[in-house]
Amino acid sequence: MMTGIRMATAALATLAFALPAAAQNFGSPELIAAAKKEGRLVYYTANFAEVEQEVIKAFNKRFPEIKVEMVRAPGGQLITRVKTEAAAGKLAADVIDHSDRALMIGLVDLFQDYAPPNAADYRTDALISPKLWPRATIAWSIAYNTALVKNPPKTWMDLTKPEYANKQIGQVIAASGGTTWTRIMFERQVLGEDYWKKQAATTPVLFPSGAPTSDSLVRGEISIAPLLYNIVYTKMKEGAPVKIFFPPEGAPVNPYASGVPKTAKSPNAAKLFLNWNLSVEGQTFMIKELGNLTSLKNPPVYPEGFDPKTVKIWFPKFDEYVKLHASWVEEWNKTYNYRQ
Repeated sequence: MMTGIRMATAALATLAFALPAAAQNFGSPELIAAAKKEGRLVYYTANFAEVEQEVIKAFNKRFPEIKVEMVRAPGGQLITRVKTEAAAGKLAADVIDHSDRALMIGLVDLFQDYAPPNAADYRTDALISPKLWPRATIAWSIAYNTALVKNPPKTWMDLTKPEYANKQIGQVIAASGGTTWTRIMFERQVLGEDYWKKQAATTPVLFPSGAPTSDSLVRGEISIAPLLYNIVYTKMKEGAPVKIFFPPEGAPVNPYASGVPKTAKSPNAAKLFLNWNLSVEGQTFMIKELGNLTSLKNPPVYPEGFDPKTVKIWFPKFDEYVKLHASWVEEWNKTYNYRQ
């Protein structure tokens, strides 16, 4: 049964969708009018395409006058594209959204000053620059195929058990991107320096990213996998034979970094898009419908299956996120016998 506080926050979240735009602070009337006049924006993202398509649909329910053209690319490719276009004076993006905050901080000079109307409501440890905001906050979980696994794992440490060996487990490689790097840090700093060695001994199947990992899990090619909750949650909702849980040792969380380039051709539409995403309405949609968490200080709701009383949210320290990356990824590669 929900507590009175959780019932109240859920009710407030539901109310947010019922309120007209004028009653919510998505930006000034002048900004909204200018955004509608621009009528479109180009959105670069490293997040999963199917997830972002749902976000765009929800935004368009509130602002149908604005067309969002999405350009999706894996993390490294997206950064390369942004750098190449910017160097040529041809950066096409109005909004750039990326999972690796360390890579984005290196590009901070490309971005204009921007803050959402509810900027003060966000956690300071999720911010790396006053120009870049945690539009999406993604959490790691463990998923398993219910048709194949009769004795499912219950913790992160269970993924080191010999009974799950011989390629039953799928793992996204450490170098995949910012979200996976967050999980790698968590494993070593929270689960112990020998966790990688114990887990690698189960001979997991290695994947380049979360999308093919989740597809392989649904098809039964692997039976268990640590996965970002949002990529597998939508499959579970569609009836795939999977269950997901947040292990008690903690949920590694990766805030994205999103901003508006100085060269944006539709800066007002870009700011309105981010304002909506960062609003209670936008965050509530991404939590309830996509399985995200949030970097808001007071979450309006939690995703299905997440109990804040029993699951700890783990944010990486940003200075360590930057400093440890190269050496730890190299060590992970050696431990898992992975060669690029």
